[in-house]
Amino acid sequence: MLYLYNMSSRRGQSPEPDPVDEDGVFKALASPTRRRILDLLKDHARTTGDLCELIPELDRCTVMQHLRVLETAGLVIAQRKGRERWNHLDPLPIKHIHDRWIGEYASAAVGMLATLKTELEGRPPE
Repeated sequence: MLYLYNMSSRRGQSPEPDPVDEDGVFKALASPTRRRILDLLKDHARTTGDLCELIPELDRCTVMQHLRVLETAGLVIAQRKGRERWNHLDPLPIKHIHDRWIGEYASAAVGMLATLKTELEGRPPE
């Protein structure tokens, strides 16, 4: 007999976070149109109709295709309320990318700037 054991169901322990599809996030962010949609969702959720009005150069079908890519990458969460589809930004995949790829380099750059400042302040004026 085969027993499945779910590690996340153990009491007192939180489940592991969902892994981020970094390739999907980078591919989704590669499009200027999708970045524009994310910018529009940054402050608050919007309906698909709102997004279509704010991007008049695209038809509804194209906006929906971009939203589907963003959803697949985990950057947008869609919620149906009656006849409306509300799109919410999920910033966690971007934070994951930042923590893994940018944060490390930024802290190294800040360290180098601090060292440079110390060296420059220690030199006599020319």
